[in-house]
Amino acid sequence: MWLTSSSIGRKVVMSITGIALVLFLLFHGTMNLVAVFSEEGFNAIASFLGTNAVVQFMVPVLALLIVIHFIYAAILTLQNKKARGTDRYAVVGKSPVEWQAKNMFVLGLIVILGLALHLVNFWTKMQLQEWMGNAPDAGFALIKELFAQPLYVVIYLIWFAGIWFHLTHGIWSAMQTLGWNNKVWYHRWHVIGNIVATIIVLIFAFVAVAFYLHSVGMWDSVGHIWTLGQH
Repeated sequence: MWLTSSSIGRKVVMSITGIALVLFLLFHGTMNLVAVFSEEGFNAIASFLGTNAVVQFMVPVLALLIVIHFIYAAILTLQNKKARGTDRYAVVGKSPVEWQAKNMFVLGLIVILGLALHLVNFWTKMQLQEWMGNAPDAGFALIKELFAQPLYVVIYLIWFAGIWFHLTHGIWSAMQTLGWNNKVWYHRWHVIGNIVATIIVLIFAFVAVAFYLHSVGMWDSVGHIWTLGQH
C-alpha cells in the first residue's frame, strides 16, 4: 500500500495525523483556558469528558494517532539521513532550510517527553482512575497544585516552546504535502501555521503562568480576572 510503502505516502499519513493532533491541541487548550476563569466550569467539562462514551472511544484513537505520527517521523528521518548523507540540509539557491525543519525529530522527541510527563501528572490521576473504577482527582486541583511549583512551570514552558517550533514547521509542511504547494499558498500556509502555533502555545503558557501567579498572590496585581471568574 502506497501510504506505508512510499515516502510520499508516509508524508501524507504524517500530515493527516499531524492536522488531527493540531485540532486536538486547539480543543484541549480552549478547555484548559476555562480553568483560569471558572473552577466549576472546568471540572464540569472534565467530568463530562471522563464519562462520555464517544470521548472514551476517541482516547485510544488519539493515542494511536500520536504513535503513528511519531513512528512515521522516525522512518522518514532515517530515510532522509541515509539518502542525503552529510549534505541533507544543503542550501538550494537562496532558500536556506529552516532551523525547525533541520530539527523536527529532536523537537518531536521534546514533545513526546513532555507529553509523557503530562500524562503522568494528569491522565493517570484522572481518566485512568475512571477506567479503574476509582474516584478521579479533580482536574482543577491538579492544575492548581502543579503550577504552584515554579520548576514545573519552567519545564512546561520549555515543552510549549518545543511544541511551537514543531508546529510552525509542521502545519505548513503538512498542507504542502496535501497539495497546497503553489507559490501563493506556500507563503500563506507559513503565516497561518505561525499564527495557529502561536495561539495554541500562548493559551497553554497563559494557563500555566496564570495559575503560578495566583499561587504566589500576584494575580490580583495584574488584573481581577481570576476573581471575576469565580462569580
